[in-house]
Amino acid sequence: MHESTFLILTALATQPLHGYGVVQAVEELSAGDVKLRPGTLYGALDRLVEQRLIEVDREEAVDGRLRRYYRLNEAGAVALQAQAERLRRQAAAADAQLSKRLGGAPGVGSVIA
Repeated sequence: MHESTFLILTALATQPLHGYGVVQAVEELSAGDVKLRPGTLYGALDRLVEQRLIEVDREEAVDGRLRRYYRLNEAGAVALQAQAERLRRQAAAADAQLSKRLGGAPGVGSVIA
């Protein structure tokens, strides 16, 4: 799963959001490291709908423009949970390797907060 996909699913984990809300949430979740462009975002949202990981929650007209809200569905929550677990295992493996590299001192090389 790509980082942007992981962050989009994470952004939608607690509540439905429209596109700009997703952009803001992803930027906040990534501490500013990931900034989604509209083309990237809407392509990813369309793909996630096709994969049945998210659904359109509702649409509303705002200032004459259609605003579409997306929500994480159960399949998306399962996929997000599985990816989060994979990332935890990979981070733990990296932490263990760094600890060995840095002399094995407790806490040395810790990358997990």
